[in-house]
Amino acid sequence: SVPHPSLWPVLQRTLGVPLFQEQLMRIAMTAANFTGGEADELRRAMGSKRSVERMKRIEERLRAGMTANGISPKAQDEIVQSITSFALYGFPESHAASFALIVYASAYLKVHHPQAFYTAMLNCWPMGFYSPATLVKDAQRRGVRVKAIDVKRSDWLCTLERAGPEEELRVRLGLRYARGLREAVGKKVVEERGRAPFASIADLAARTGLRRDELAALAEIGALASVPTRPGGALPTRRAALWQAEAASRRGQGLFARVEPREDATPVESTQKPDPARFQPPAGRAPSPLPEMDLRDRIAADLRGTGMTVGPHPVALERERLRAMGVHSAAELPTLRRSRRVRAAGLCIVRQRPGTAKGFVFLSLEDETGISNIVVDPPTFEKNRRPILASSLLVVEGRLEKYDGVTSVKGDRFWGLHEAIEYGIRSHDFH
Repeated sequence: SVPHPSLWPVLQRTLGVPLFQEQLMRIAMTAANFTGGEADELRRAMGSKRSVERMKRIEERLRAGMTANGISPKAQDEIVQSITSFALYGFPESHAASFALIVYASAYLKVHHPQAFYTAMLNCWPMGFYSPATLVKDAQRRGVRVKAIDVKRSDWLCTLERAGPEEELRVRLGLRYARGLREAVGKKVVEERGRAPFASIADLAARTGLRRDELAALAEIGALASVPTRPGGALPTRRAALWQAEAASRRGQGLFARVEPREDATPVESTQKPDPARFQPPAGRAPSPLPEMDLRDRIAADLRGTGMTVGPHPVALERERLRAMGVHSAAELPTLRRSRRVRAAGLCIVRQRPGTAKGFVFLSLEDETGISNIVVDPPTFEKNRRPILASSLLVVEGRLEKYDGVTSVKGDRFWGLHEAIEYGIRSHDFH
């Protein structure tokens, strides 16, 4: 429906709702006899830097023109209201068509060529709405194999590796995501690798000019796992690579740069009794005088060194404790009954407070199964500001809502994970 029959030709395509700036101008020209210049003035007045006085003058002219065309005061109010509301979301139709084409092409690539899609997204970052860590986990949930940074295989940018037909393509993370690594040095690694394989970590350091901090960072994230500790030797664990990287970095450039470190080097004595199991490397890997990293250590190192991990999602490591609190995963929420009280949890990857949302806050919590949508009203946000803004892993309790196929939680209680554990929160039956 439209406020006045004369506007149907203008708004028929968009079901009575003005969406585009061109429609705004045609409404003014049809309903109030505005000239093209006056209609363009209205369009500019509805821009981001609106003047109250300017809008008031234009509204008076609009109403005078509509009155002259016999449009009732009630219909005039509806038309003015639709024009005023338009300023919150409207934009040119040409822009809408351009965005629609990009969205359609992106959706097609994501469905039919996901490896290429995610590789391109990671290479174009910073851009878009989500962080590289979220893109990697979304890719993995959709069946895309993402491989870690590796000085033997990674280019500066992310690349595709083929292990058969196209569906077996893998995404290889690029050296650009190794934090602290200079681009020139990263490209030097790729260049030197093309000349000859790296015979050892000392050989890598001597040929590429990696600084001590860069070499240590690559070792900690596992990027040296494919480079032998010494020519013809075993491949290192992360700790063994760190040990060899430190020895290699101390020699610097020059005559002795490629002299391999001694094998009988031992760690500094500790007053604590070591756990023998922590010093045992996996089969076929070089031993290290340092305790080996466990899964949590490796994921923490990945997050520190790259901001992401190709291993298990960090929330997956806490799933057992979250279950004990009665927390549902993101994938489980849509299967639950509407309006029941639930708990959700995840890494808070997005916090939004749009100017048009009347103070409502929208959170996106990511776990190993997907993303949960959390809605927070203004009073609840003010009451829970500290955990909402300060907690990276957030636990939320609230009422489950489902509208038009979208599931969300209207949150009213919030804790950081460690705070929830400290309070002894346990599972309850929400019936």
